[in-house]
Amino acid sequence: MIDTSIYKSIRNIPISATELATLIGETQKGKAYRSPENKLARLEKNGEIIRLKRGLYVLDAANLGFPPSAPICSNHIYGPSYLSMQWALSYYGIIPERVTIYTGATIKRSRKFENKLGLFTYNQVSLPYFNIGIRNVDIDNAQCLIASPEKALSDLILLENYVPAHSLRSLLQYLEEDIRLDMDELKHFDKNILLQCANIGRKKTTILNLIKIIEKL
Repeated sequence: MIDTSIYKSIRNIPISATELATLIGETQKGKAYRSPENKLARLEKNGEIIRLKRGLYVLDAANLGFPPSAPICSNHIYGPSYLSMQWALSYYGIIPERVTIYTGATIKRSRKFENKLGLFTYNQVSLPYFNIGIRNVDIDNAQCLIASPEKALSDLILLENYVPAHSLRSLLQYLEEDIRLDMDELKHFDKNILLQCANIGRKKTTILNLIKIIEKL
């Protein structure tokens, strides 16, 4: 069993297998484990730790008030990355659906990871575009990188296979009917962020049409 002091020091922040094995060994009166990998495997089987991917774990101490946080883990599983698209829009309450897939953006190649906490997807964007409109938000008592509402919607438009590009009417229908966006929230969008996204990212015409829709609200 993991010492309570380790739970309190790590809380819900993901930790590498090497660091975790070292911490566990230090609590055993200075006696290191002969096989740290076997010890971690036993802890995972007992439900004390969760393997997020090869070599990365998070502690499960819900009974101590430190349950694992999927949003926090998302930033660590594959980085640099930030949460965006459907998950972020749901987080802000801009779309009504509860999104269970942790959708993110990264400057690395696109990847997917699945573990006990859920499915984590990462879509590749360029570095200049990546840096626009990111927020550092306090979630579950830790800092998490999340796209602003403007960036989250821009990412969705950028990365979706089909979003109407040239017709304002078709784009409006996509927003209202396909993703059921709260159109009142668009009134509060920062058009400067969207303009930056349009000038650096792809689908410039679509983002500019989005700005026109906002201006008409």
